[in-house]
Amino acid sequence: MPSKKQETLTNRIRRLRFDNGEMTQQALAEKVGVTRQTIIALEAGKYVPSLLLALRLAAAFGVRVEDVFQYEGGSPH
Repeated sequence: MPSKKQETLTNRIRRLRFDNGEMTQQALAEKVGVTRQTIIALEAGKYVPSLLLALRLAAAFGVRVEDVFQYEGGSPH
């Protein structure tokens, strides 16, 4: 029986913040309309954002959603 691979969602938020003038977590949070705690949880991989938040984060950095988040899918079955 094939093993099921776990789905993972990683992100480059921390790197993008650094590349964008060393933007603080607080500044990013205010720009996208969430709390700093949400940004902390996202960067730590403990929170999966809504589609709307993912789009707002990408727009905040001027990149595509795929440049912020990387999805590694599991087995479809």
